[in-house]
Amino acid sequence: MYCPEHYSKQDKKYRYGFLQQYPFATMVLQGESLLATHIPVLTKGGPEDFYLYAHIANSNPQYQHIQDGTEALFVFQGPHAYISSSWYTHEDISTWDYAAVHINAKIYKQTAAQLETSLQELVYFFEKDQEKPKYYHDIPQKLIQEHFPRITGFTAQPTKIQAIAKYHQDFDGENVSNICRKLSTSKNAMDDLVVKNIKKEHE
Repeated sequence: MYCPEHYSKQDKKYRYGFLQQYPFATMVLQGESLLATHIPVLTKGGPEDFYLYAHIANSNPQYQHIQDGTEALFVFQGPHAYISSSWYTHEDISTWDYAAVHINAKIYKQTAAQLETSLQELVYFFEKDQEKPKYYHDIPQKLIQEHFPRITGFTAQPTKIQAIAKYHQDFDGENVSNICRKLSTSKNAMDDLVVKNIKKEHE
């Protein structure tokens, strides 16, 4: 990943928290051509040492390339927004503010028992804050038996982690205020998240 040093995030707690907050990732691996899939990817462990886990459909072209030791790239995207140079107090170019974490990892297939545990944890992670959560054990067994054989679970052991948060860290207070004010008038809900992140970087 292209990552200028002044935007690079080396803090392991930041990186791990980012993965927890934005778990929907793009998994890229090499087949006959580059193949990409958009899937939820969860973490197990802590900031100092963790691995990823997820699953894909067996009908996915990536399936035939999911073997122990296969190398993959996982891209986790955070809030992002277009920044117009018309908001600056000086002449400059327009740009894009964003945050992302890239993880190179080696994939290892899960057993059926491991996959089922992963599915239980996956459903819990996303259902726990619902008004009336429906957990894995609430799903009719018939549905589970129908769908379970159609997917393959895997873990991914990180070999390289890169994180970037490009939020105008090199701009002065007046320009940062202008950027935040303009974004705050946007109808795009994501722009509000970008404002929060810009302000956090300038605390």
